[in-house]
Amino acid sequence: MSTDSTPSAPAAAPDNAAAPAAAPAAAPSRPRREFNRGPRRDDRNKPTAPMGPDGVTAMVEKVVFINRCAKVVKGGRRFSFAALAVVGDQKGRIGVGYGKANEVPDAIKKSTAHAHKHMVSVKLKGDTIPHDVLGVCDGGRVLLKPASPGTGLIAGGAVRAVLEAAGVKNVLTKSMGSSNHIAVVNATVNALQQLRLSADIASMRKLS
Repeated sequence: MSTDSTPSAPAAAPDNAAAPAAAPAAAPSRPRREFNRGPRRDDRNKPTAPMGPDGVTAMVEKVVFINRCAKVVKGGRRFSFAALAVVGDQKGRIGVGYGKANEVPDAIKKSTAHAHKHMVSVKLKGDTIPHDVLGVCDGGRVLLKPASPGTGLIAGGAVRAVLEAAGVKNVLTKSMGSSNHIAVVNATVNALQQLRLSADIASMRKLS
């Protein structure tokens, strides 16, 4: 009986053994850290005045203070709210309003409407004031001094709200009297209304 002596073919090597080892994947790069810095004190990156949808300068409305009053009645307490608001076009026109209501949104709406009805114009010299001035109203006394560009609005609380609405960007201030919000706001407005430009003084002297 004859047998086939032909050698059998070698078994094929598995594909995974023949393929070279894959290079390790590159590590993902770390995202760059971004620091969220706060706004500059002089707000130089902001537009000078916000524009409305129709291209007209929009009014800036700021709520200075909200006071809560409680009335004790037979069933408990009843709360009412009073809001002090300032509006302005950041071009020399400002208004102060005061409103009361049983809810905070209604009080703010009344105060801003009252401020829009009592707008006054003030004289500014660029983005600062033309000269030193002291405003007085009730117990509030506010001193305003002009400052060079880049100084910023050095003011706090109620004074800052009024000056931002008026469009002042470089000024030094000091509140030297009462800390009552209404008195400080009205004293600041009184100081701004006393401002005069050199051209106004010259014209008055020529007429006299």
